Amino acid sequence: MDDEKWEIIRTASGMTNAYIIMGRLKTEGIPARLKYDVAGTIYAVTIDGLGEVDILVPAACLEKAREVLSQSYEDENLGWKTTVIP
Repeated sequence: MDDEKWEIIRTASGMTNAYIIMGRLKTEGIPARLKYDVAGTIYAVTIDGLGEVDILVPAACLEKAREVLSQSYEDENLGWKTTVIP
């Protein structure tokens, strides 16, 4: 898979958001990688592109990744009970 072409599926503002998106893809069996400027992780800012993180997937998985990321979920659709703690 290393010789395969990788495409940017999304650009996130910061590592936390990037890891959330990457985790969502990997949960669906889609390989994902992050591409970022080291200075952005050191200073933890997102100014003029600094701190932005590109999420890449193999070109062959691009369409499936788009489908996964286009889905949104509501609590009632996830199959768990929401408990309110007083």
